[in-house]
Amino acid sequence: MNSKNKYKRIVIKAGTALITDKSGSLNLEFMEDLVEEISVLKNQGIEVLLVSSGAVAAGRAVIRNFDKKNVPFRQVLAAAGQGRLIHVYGEFFSNRGLSVAQALLTRSDFSVREKYLNIRNTLLSLIDLNLIPIINENDVVAVDELHGETFGDNDTLSAMVANLIDADLLIMLGVVGGLYTSDPNLDSSAVLVENVVKIDQDIESMGGDSFDTQGRGGMITKLNAAKLATKSGTDTIITSGLQKNVLSKLLLGSKSGTFFPASVNKIESRKRWMISGLSNSGQLTIDEGALIAIRENSGSLLSVGIKNVNGSFNRGDIVSIVGPNLDSFAVGITDYDSEDIIKIMGNRSEKFDQLLGYNYGEEIIHRNNMVLI
Repeated sequence: MNSKNKYKRIVIKAGTALITDKSGSLNLEFMEDLVEEISVLKNQGIEVLLVSSGAVAAGRAVIRNFDKKNVPFRQVLAAAGQGRLIHVYGEFFSNRGLSVAQALLTRSDFSVREKYLNIRNTLLSLIDLNLIPIINENDVVAVDELHGETFGDNDTLSAMVANLIDADLLIMLGVVGGLYTSDPNLDSSAVLVENVVKIDQDIESMGGDSFDTQGRGGMITKLNAAKLATKSGTDTIITSGLQKNVLSKLLLGSKSGTFFPASVNKIESRKRWMISGLSNSGQLTIDEGALIAIRENSGSLLSVGIKNVNGSFNRGDIVSIVGPNLDSFAVGITDYDSEDIIKIMGNRSEKFDQLLGYNYGEEIIHRNNMVLI
């Protein structure tokens, strides 16, 4: 992070704890400071996309007479709060001669190739028109996400957007200064980890759930988001948004928070789309022989090498492939759904007709539909 002009396209994520105050109302002072910082970056010719939480919390300030925890009421809060959220951003940016555009997305929007490309084309067009896309999870329709498969206070969403538009840098702003060796809210001896070259099990063990009550994320979701982004070729920073002029300081080379360098160079669009599947729940665990066949011999994934199936998925979905040590090393488009694979795993393809009554081919995931990460 020592080159002033290294980053040309940036995704900035601001979490719920920053966007709202303790009463549940929008934190207008923080929002205006954030807008001012983004405006400075825009005037320097840097392309910026903002992923902002806060709709549900803002909705609580609009609808004050109810305090329910169920999914339908959360959707109501999001519907009431999103308009307020985007209006405030629009006013603040307009005062600085800039215009915004709103995009509400769900996880499923990234899973379908056609939708993925439509979103990408729209966001890139908005950037070309010098607009600032403000992106949030579409809680009004994302019932599955609200039940638990969330973007994690938009952490995962920000990484998927960075992947989508080929961003150079992802900055995740929260109330915690970065990744610590343990939870600094509970352990006074916790030490900030300034650089993480690889997110392995040791690093993941330092993560935890959200300390505040408004957001749905936590350090572990931020680490998963950083893993997705860095594997897509995007440098990532987790830092506190409570610091004055934090964005400008970061881009000038100041050290703040935890820096995760990209683990690969930029990759072509279809592979980026498949890597977005890292955030999906489907997972295939394979044996050592299958691992060697894929990694060293550029082979496809066959049923005989599959040891376990996690999650529910359909034919054509993107799933993760993990080795015997449970490290995810590849993603790909499956030719069989999860129920089929459970029936045929460990067997050769000659038995598919007998076990399933049909046969889509011998490969569970063809090499051409697979990306090593």
